[in-house]
Amino acid sequence: MLLSNRITKLSYRSALFPFNLQLKNPTVIAKPISDFHYQTLAMPPSTSKIVAEYAKSNRSTCKRCSKTISANALRLGLVSRDSRGFDMTKWHHLDCFPFNQDTIDSVELAKGFDSLKSDDQEALKKAVGQCSKASGKVTDGDEVEVGGDLRASPKRYKVIQTNENGEREMQERNTKRTKLSVTSEDAKVTIALTVSDIKANYKDATLMPKWKAFQTIIFLEKDDGLHDSCKIAAFDFDGCLVKTSVKRIGADAWSLMYPSIPDKLQKLYKDGYKLVIFTNESNIERWKNKRQVAVDSKLGRLNNFIKHVKVPIQVFIACGYDNSSGHGEDPFRKPKTGMWHIMEKHFNSGIQIDMDKSFYVGDAAGRENDHSDADIKFAQAIGLKFYLPEEYLMA
Repeated sequence: MLLSNRITKLSYRSALFPFNLQLKNPTVIAKPISDFHYQTLAMPPSTSKIVAEYAKSNRSTCKRCSKTISANALRLGLVSRDSRGFDMTKWHHLDCFPFNQDTIDSVELAKGFDSLKSDDQEALKKAVGQCSKASGKVTDGDEVEVGGDLRASPKRYKVIQTNENGEREMQERNTKRTKLSVTSEDAKVTIALTVSDIKANYKDATLMPKWKAFQTIIFLEKDDGLHDSCKIAAFDFDGCLVKTSVKRIGADAWSLMYPSIPDKLQKLYKDGYKLVIFTNESNIERWKNKRQVAVDSKLGRLNNFIKHVKVPIQVFIACGYDNSSGHGEDPFRKPKTGMWHIMEKHFNSGIQIDMDKSFYVGDAAGRENDHSDADIKFAQAIGLKFYLPEEYLMA
């Protein structure tokens, strides 16, 4: 199929509107069709592939390095269109932008380029020039992947031929194994997320219905009534939403942190937020001889909590160790941002997250009596507003 839509336009303008009552020379309508000259014109793109602008605040986060983009700093947005026809913009620092993905033919075509300072225009031109030399173009016979997340797999195409106008004729290829990638920038490693790698077990422990595992993550696949959204209300679990104790295990070994929590969460859901829990639980990895007990206890508490508050919630559990354990640094364990990137890129239907309207609530803020500062650093690394439980849930 031809990916680039084209239209045929008559260069003789009046022939396009033969019924226009305002024509001063009606004999034009009777002009022989052979006298008309046909010209083929490309449809203009609906949006630029790249947006260049100065950040309006410090709320946006670079999609490559996961660091905050400072207010008034130059940022580049990679624009793509989701299956519903809406444009999504993923912001990057200039040095982090993936120019090698054939994103633009000329830097002057970037939306907002003319409004940049001359120094920034030159820096952008230089970056595009360097990457163009380092990367090759897609050629006939190459295979490419288009669109999708874990719940809508991308289709794979083979480039059959490229015509003189640069348009590529594609042939869809069937593929059973679709590789989706997300980069955990904090750990500077690439996390290959593959559909076939998602399991119904976590190592030797069987997971409850609707729960799945990927590497050192356990996640709730899709809670009934959950709607993906551009607004994310994210929470820690233990010590934030519920009171728990390391001395007690079991699905019922918890209590609400604050009585106001059900009403708070229900209001957020009604206001269009997607509720997400990001929680660390290294006991699942540590208790090798009692792993099933640890899994049943954690998942049971979360299931019972969701039933109690009567609102659908998406959940991600990082089961790996922290860096102090000597087992190596887990890219999903907070404060690392792997869980967030998995949610954002593969479990939010491709909807761009509004960082100004999203937030994270957690109790590990590095205060004198806090067990760690993992929650506040997690929020800072992503670029989310951060609240303590007593600030947000009791207000």
